[in-house]
Formats: sequence, C-alpha cells, structure tokens
Amino acid sequence: MDVTSFFDALEEHYAKNLPFVVYRKPNSSVLRSWMQKDAELHKTDSFLESGFVFAPFNLKDKSILFPVSECVISELNTDVLEVEFSTPSDIIYDNNHKTQHINLVSKGIDAIKKGGLQKVVLSRCVTKSLQNSNPLTIFKRLFNTYKTAMVYCWYHPKVGLWIGATPELLFQVEGKRLTTMSLAGTKSFYEDLEIEWTPKEYEEQQIVTDFIVNQLQPYSKSINVSEVETIQAGKLLHLRTRISSIISDNSELKPIIEALHPTPAVCGFPKDKAKNYILQHEHYDRDFYTGFLGELNLKTFKSRNSNRRNVENNAYSVVKTESNFFVNLRSMQLQDESALIYVGGGITKDSNPEHEWEETVNKTSTINAVLS
Repeated sequence: MDVTSFFDALEEHYAKNLPFVVYRKPNSSVLRSWMQKDAELHKTDSFLESGFVFAPFNLKDKSILFPVSECVISELNTDVLEVEFSTPSDIIYDNNHKTQHINLVSKGIDAIKKGGLQKVVLSRCVTKSLQNSNPLTIFKRLFNTYKTAMVYCWYHPKVGLWIGATPELLFQVEGKRLTTMSLAGTKSFYEDLEIEWTPKEYEEQQIVTDFIVNQLQPYSKSINVSEVETIQAGKLLHLRTRISSIISDNSELKPIIEALHPTPAVCGFPKDKAKNYILQHEHYDRDFYTGFLGELNLKTFKSRNSNRRNVENNAYSVVKTESNFFVNLRSMQLQDESALIYVGGGITKDSNPEHEWEETVNKTSTINAVLS
C-alpha cells in the first residue's frame, strides 16, 4: 500500500463518521491504522480483550476498545509524509488564564506543605481556533516533527477526536517481560546549551521512579532500574529512567494497569490522595488527557532461532502476547473548528507558581507548532 491510498482510505472512513486510529510508535517508520467496520461503541474494564484501547485518566470510567475482530488493520512504512507547513498563530492568554493557573498551583503547594501530599500534577486546558481542522493533516505534521514520540490520531463519532505526540511509555509487556520508564522534569531545548537540572527536578524524577518500582514489586520476579538520563522530545528536554521487570506467572494485566496508572508523572504522589486532589480542584474534566492508549493483548510471532540460515528451526516460532501502552500527554481534542490543548506540570513543595505557568506555556507552544 502506498502513502496516497493509505490516507485516502482513512479520509474516506472519517467522512463516513466511522471509528479509526492511526499511529506510529517512537523511533519507528511503521505507520499503522485500525478502521472499525461500524460505529458501535465497545468498552472494556477487564483488559482481557485483544484490540486498541483508549483509556481515561479516571479508570472509574470504562476504556474505549477497537476490537481486533471488528477492524481492518493496515501498515505503511515511511519516514516522511508530505504536508503543507504554515506558521501557526500564537496563543494569546488573558490575565485571567494566568491568574487562575497560578492560584491553582499556589493552593497545590500549600496542600503539600500541610502534609499528606509529596507531589501533585496540575493541568489546564486552552482553546484555540483552527484555520485547517483536518485531523489527518495535523497528524502528518506530528509524524514529521516528533520522531521519538508515539504520535496518533484517534476518532470515534460517539466519543470525539483526539490527537497527540506523547514521549511517555506507560508500559510494554512482551510475554512475561514488562518495560516502562519514569519521566519527569521539563526544560526547553537550545542548541549548544548544556543542560543543568535542579535538585527539585531530580527529586520529582526520583518520586516517579520509586513509585513505579514499589508498585511493580507484588507482580514481579525481578526488577532492573537504569541510570537517569536526559532525553529530547521536540523542543523540550526531560529526565528519564528505564525500568524493566519479569512478571510473575500468576499476574494479570488489569491489576498491573491499576497499580501503575496514573503515574506520579501525570497525577502525583501518593497516588490516591493526588488523584482526589486533582478531581476536586482542577475544575474541569481531563477526560482522556493523561489517560493511556495503545495495543492490547496482540499476538506476535517470533522465530525461536535467530540464525536465518537455519530454515528448519525457523519453522518453529513462539507466539507471544504483547501490549504497548502510552500515556496520553502532549495531546489535544478537536471540536468543530477548535483545538482543546491540554498541558500540566508536576508541583512539589519547592515549586514556583510563576515558573509552573511558564512551563505550561512552553508545552502549549510545542503542540501549537503543528497547528496552522
């Protein structure tokens, strides 16, 4: 399948108001699309099915599922997509926007200092009108711009249309091996400028790492943690630690999801207290922002023998079940001729409300760069 026919099929599907998702995993050139055959709304809260899952921030609401059996799945291998790029207009904030977020952050800092909370992630949503609201055009720009991110465009007529470029893996499971990462801290990237992270940012990162390790231990035979590293996502830099584990034989997917989601990187710590604080004080519904999305329980076939010359042994392959979930960050929801852009930041006792506001402005600019 060539690029034109791949996207023509998606455009036609979208014109019929039928559900679809198109995405590319980080550092990959493989585009994959799932086009559901009808407009039925499938949901899951067991995570036992096989398909593509789109899960909310609050798992008390069921996740949306595109079942494998109900979808036409296509793949395309390409490094660049042709798309017009125009300079986006700046997002203009009035003083009310800034004041509201600074007040929200200030109250969060006060709550942490009173005890019970170590960190809380507070977010906001900004609406921007669009000159070109074609979601696949925006997706192509994301594809070309964010090579190290999971870029996606997801649509269901009964739910809405979401687009994003997330640098954060919630976790991946291949057979019994689970891989995840802790991601925290945000700085703007500048060429030839050496990055210096503050103790506050390293503390924030360590909170996420410790949380993940502790949450995984009841379900793991062994856990391995890497050194902290700096990674780039678009024009932003983050701190990242890689974590891997071997899952116990009797462990199921649902309790692991519930243990890890939402992570301190998008919620806070302790998780339940931070989540309750967010639900009570943000004064808007995050919906699928800071939820997760990805492939659920897909069967993969891998050869037992890595020696390609050994044709006889290659006939014997191992069937593994694989899941790949990404945190729904750097995302926006398209409604009519507008984009609802979601951004947030981690708040600790040492946070500066003015700096936290500026961080959300930087993050908004990152996603705004692909909007015309």
